Amino acid sequence: MGIWMTRHRFEELVSDALDTIPAELTAAMDNVVVLVADRNEHDPGLLGLYEGIALTERTSSYGGVLPDRITIYQDAILDICLDEDTVVEEVAITVVHEVAHHFGIDEQTLHRLGWG
Repeated sequence: MGIWMTRHRFEELVSDALDTIPAELTAAMDNVVVLVADRNEHDPGLLGLYEGIALTERTSSYGGVLPDRITIYQDAILDICLDEDTVVEEVAITVVHEVAHHFGIDEQTLHRLGWG
């Protein structure tokens, strides 16, 4: 089960997914980096993870902090996909899901909207 893909190709898919986010939203993203890793060491099946302080939770004292991190887990995504088309779809869903957390959208809302 699953598909094999080079890191370079997978990173291209993550970049393509980021490019589908409307320019107004990407312009509003602040102090965040998007990374690709093999797996989350604490939850190997996790597809993506947002770590940081959501834009909606930042106060006037926010500053001098390391960038928020969005990590997309390549091996976990490849494990659940049978072909490149499903990888493209799953990467897009996962990227949008994690970017939404950066904007302060919670899990319940994302699942209700179909981005879970």
